[in-house]
Amino acid sequence: MAEATLTRTAELLGDEAEDLLRHECKAIPKEDLHLPGPDFVDRVWRDSDRNPRVLRSMQTIFNHGRLGGTGYLSILPVDQGIEHSAGTSFAPNPIYFDPENIVKLAIEGGCNAVASTYGVLGSVARKYAHKIPFILKINHSELLSYPNRYDQVPYARVEDAHEMGCLGVGATVYWGSEESNRQLQEISKIFSKAHELGMATVLWCYVRNKEFVLNGTNYEASADLTGQANHLGVTIEADIIKAKQPTVNGGYRAMREQKDSGYAKDPSLIYENLTTDHPIDLTRYQVANNYMGRCGLINSGGASGDNDLQQVVRTAVINKRAGGTGLITGRKSFQKPMKDGVEILNAIQDVYLNDDITVA
Repeated sequence: MAEATLTRTAELLGDEAEDLLRHECKAIPKEDLHLPGPDFVDRVWRDSDRNPRVLRSMQTIFNHGRLGGTGYLSILPVDQGIEHSAGTSFAPNPIYFDPENIVKLAIEGGCNAVASTYGVLGSVARKYAHKIPFILKINHSELLSYPNRYDQVPYARVEDAHEMGCLGVGATVYWGSEESNRQLQEISKIFSKAHELGMATVLWCYVRNKEFVLNGTNYEASADLTGQANHLGVTIEADIIKAKQPTVNGGYRAMREQKDSGYAKDPSLIYENLTTDHPIDLTRYQVANNYMGRCGLINSGGASGDNDLQQVVRTAVINKRAGGTGLITGRKSFQKPMKDGVEILNAIQDVYLNDDITVA
């Protein structure tokens, strides 16, 4: 089975197969990382300040679904009804206007957990909260005000998540934005309360600032900037970091050279000693900023489009081989018929279930 899965993975990766499946990270070796495994909660989190109820919530999430017991995570996140507008998000497959179908997709897809909004999870909590771990995404933007503002504000209380039986709360901070200091303070308090109540915490770490787009390159997706965003996220005690996989590097350098020579600190050693241009090395740098993997890195699957199956498998291979903890994939799965969405989720999980796909 593993050999067949590896063959299928190589076919989907195409010309990149050899490079992605055989690459070895040398700048930050895997021996320096806290890697996922069946004992991850006990090995990594037991001696932290998390109380026993948080550890139980973590372990329950890690034990659920097709990846249960592996130390890897496959999470279905559906907050796009607010973040991207319901019409835009659900028009490709209108059944997902009904929250029950979101939860059904997560269950049928063998996910570890489903992450969604207060309204979505609250509308079906009594029926499903004991059947699959719930993670309540507690803050959101909204795209109805004019002009659009990219901000995140709380839509619910931590106590609401606890009351409906959630095992975790999630939140977004737009690091680098004008509002990031306020978001930092809000989410730090929310995460502290969530831990007090026994819930795990997941932070959507995004870099947002139009000044980071320079000469046609969007450095919001650079390894150095997103890596620092992750490091800020774990500093407010996120247990799991969700981040977009880096596609470029050199954000700090570009800002210093093209905008302000005094911006931040000299980043040159990042590029000389800690990263290369290889996508696995770029993602390894994100993992390193998560306290060398103590806080799991889950990468997002991105927008739905052409070749979704190939794209999610590629993302999963890079994440796993970099030392990451899994994928959190929404639009590529729910903007399709449920059968196809399940196939996408299972293809991701198959990467993590295959022992022949190793950490680089």
